[in-house]
Amino acid sequence: MDLHPGEEIVFEGHPSWRGVLSFYLKGLLIALVVGVVVWLVAAVGWGILAFAAIMVVAVLAGFVVRMGTHYVITSQRLRIRRGILAKKVQQTSIDRVQNVNTDQSFVDRVLRVGSVDFDTAGTDDSDFTFRGVSEPSDIVAAVDRAQRAQSAAREGL
Repeated sequence: MDLHPGEEIVFEGHPSWRGVLSFYLKGLLIALVVGVVVWLVAAVGWGILAFAAIMVVAVLAGFVVRMGTHYVITSQRLRIRRGILAKKVQQTSIDRVQNVNTDQSFVDRVLRVGSVDFDTAGTDDSDFTFRGVSEPSDIVAAVDRAQRAQSAAREGL
């Protein structure tokens, strides 16, 4: 990411591995069910093979999604980049952020992860969300610091 003059990175990261853990648990459940069904229908070896194949796909898919998602908060912008081969980038000015909402289920709170949703002025982009981030309250604090720094810079001009 190319920074503008005077722009500083306040937060940079990927979804937490703990945020992808629920995806892995769902993959494990599906792998168990398919493995048992294949074992009962065909043979033990095929059931184990089906279980292992589904687990490998789930682990790789979770890793690729996690590493292919990059979140950045700077003193001037919010940015989400998704994808490895094909890329999708969402970006907005920090001064357009009106509301910052966090969402944590019970399991998310135990894992200390959650989602941070940003409502921005004048856009219909309803999916501007940092998902699966560690300590969502730290993200909210980073946005607040960035907004305060930008206000202070404008007042100093």
